[in-house]
Amino acid sequence: MDRITTIGFDADDTLWHNERFFRLTQDHFAGLLAEYTERETLMTRLLEAEKRNLARYGYGIKGFMLSMIETAIEVTDQRVPAPVIAEILSAGQEMLRHPIELLPHAEASIRALAPSHRLVLITKGDLLDQERKLAQSSLGDLFDAVEIVSEKTPDTYARIFARHGDGAEHALMAGNSMRSDVVAPIIAGAWGVHVPHGLEWEIEHAEPPFAHDRFRALRHLGELPDLVGWIDGC
Repeated sequence: MDRITTIGFDADDTLWHNERFFRLTQDHFAGLLAEYTERETLMTRLLEAEKRNLARYGYGIKGFMLSMIETAIEVTDQRVPAPVIAEILSAGQEMLRHPIELLPHAEASIRALAPSHRLVLITKGDLLDQERKLAQSSLGDLFDAVEIVSEKTPDTYARIFARHGDGAEHALMAGNSMRSDVVAPIIAGAWGVHVPHGLEWEIEHAEPPFAHDRFRALRHLGELPDLVGWIDGC
């Protein structure tokens, strides 16, 4: 079995909380538009807007804010009051200011693996916001490289693991998103390790590749060092 020399880590909802702040903002958004439409309809329209806008705005809070504004305009037939738009902008800005909360086992696992492996943070989203969160996390110095990408595709992983390691066959990616953090790196030739978070964005849903010999699922990130040790020892 190929020894692991490079380990990629997802950031949002793998190392620190993220999705729950989106859910809280969605709750506030639903309250703001309650007199115009039901919550279920609003959330469906918002998700449709997010999907449409990924190619325009990419991932992250700023694109989410614009999708909320677009949805508010649509569901009110262009009659959304200016104070509601102001509240949506304020909610998004609050998300951008929210302090980082590390998830359990994140720092300990990174510190355990840093002396023996190249560690690469691989994340999607707005450049400034992801840089802010990494700086606040105090984990930045533990990574050998940071890659903030527009999309996590098999080709993206192949390039990253070739640039920062010995190729995908000697790499492992750990993250909470089955589509982006597990399936895509496995297609590239790496190990894909799912670290569940509990909250899943529908856009990131994919079926677990149970039949693939390079797929693993952990209960939490604290189990990753032992898994890497087992792979390297085989």
